[in-house]
Amino acid sequence: MLDTKNEPGWSDMSGAAQPNGGSGSGSHLRVFEILDFQTVEPRNSTNPGDPEPIPHSPNRLTLATLIVTIPRFITINTVELIATVGVQGLTGTSQLKFRIFRDGAQIFETQTGVESDPTSEVFYTETFQAIDTNLRFGTHRFVLTVENATAGAEAAVVGPISFSALAIRRIGRTDSDESCD
Repeated sequence: MLDTKNEPGWSDMSGAAQPNGGSGSGSHLRVFEILDFQTVEPRNSTNPGDPEPIPHSPNRLTLATLIVTIPRFITINTVELIATVGVQGLTGTSQLKFRIFRDGAQIFETQTGVESDPTSEVFYTETFQAIDTNLRFGTHRFVLTVENATAGAEAAVVGPISFSALAIRRIGRTDSDESCD
């Protein structure tokens, strides 16, 4: 189980509230259950010797895919998606669009600029997070893609690439004024 606090002084990953020098009245612990956790790391380092060209829009390069399972009867849930992608500008200044799709429908998009100037930054590592909520029960396919939105400019994926999904649900709240038995 995963817990978060709104005030210092509480610590226990088992889900039971345990005062740890807490601040007294009003302190509480929110308790979460991990429903699923998936990770994939197609590239674990930067390798400019093995660049993968990024296609121009509307074409896309699929970087990673994850399958997340939401158990039956869990209707209120949150899936946190985190991606890291290393890229390099080859010519000009590229505007790269990173997208995340769930079951074929786009749920997230972000864009970043990548220059090819060898006297400036050569490699870029982009990290971003998306939140998806209240997925129906069953399996869901999350796909991470990239595309180059700038005609006449070239960029490539050089790594690393990582993609993770954490599915959780809130299962309770324990107030410090209540019994901790």
